Amino acid sequence: QVQLVESGGGSVQAGGSLRLSCTASGRTFSALAMAWFRQAPGKEREFVAAISGSDSRALYADSVKGRFTISRDNAKNTAYLQMNSLKPEDTALYYCAARLLWQLTTTPATYDYWGQGTQVTVSS
Repeated sequence: QVQLVESGGGSVQAGGSLRLSCTASGRTFSALAMAWFRQAPGKEREFVAAISGSDSRALYADSVKGRFTISRDNAKNTAYLQMNSLKPEDTALYYCAARLLWQLTTTPATYDYWGQGTQVTVSS
């Protein structure tokens, strides 16, 4: 089993920045592919970014490319999502997810473990 705990959410004005953190326990962290998803009220959960375990290859949704950066620190068992130039449409509950297989994917059903989510609210 893997436990994931997110932190770093909050409320900011448009154009601001936030950094989300996801700390994992229960399994060798470097073996996990990590990802961030988000879900706004009334909408489906959508892919934001993913990063591989050993070589830190990254994949981004088109809507966040150039604004968000995913990273990881395997020594700290933590993945991060640096969010810059935030827009009101980025407002959502952000979830951290982990996958036992190394391939990066964008589909929520392919991830094995999930955190409880952290709220990000961007005001105009």
